[in-house]
Amino acid sequence: MSGNRTFTMIKPDGVENGHAGKILDKILGAGFKVIALKYTRLSREQAGKFYEVHKERPFYGELVDYMTSGPIYAAILEKNNAVAAFRELIGATDPAQAAEGTIRKLYAESKAKNAVHGSDSDENALIEGNFFFNAFERH
Repeated sequence: MSGNRTFTMIKPDGVENGHAGKILDKILGAGFKVIALKYTRLSREQAGKFYEVHKERPFYGELVDYMTSGPIYAAILEKNNAVAAFRELIGATDPAQAAEGTIRKLYAESKAKNAVHGSDSDENALIEGNFFFNAFERH
């Protein structure tokens, strides 16, 4: 059974480029309800822990550097089948491959600076939401 909550971050490039409001508007316009929203800046330790799953990958260091380069918005979103619906809304990781009208097609700079994060499973949505909010309950 698919859950009705997911986690997202508007990444440093999305915030720095002034797209956070437009991204949130697109999220709300797609029928998502914002359950929690936090404006913050990740420390190296926090970013390293959040992306620990990628620790052995060659891009890990660059990812941590990027995610600590500026503030982010972290949010828990609610909608039926939230993870799949949000992944569709944000589009492919590489904005050149993303469908027209998706958040990444509209606002991402590159595969590395792709404006927004979206959980890839209900399990990861729970883990990632709890990382920032410690109050991500399943409904």
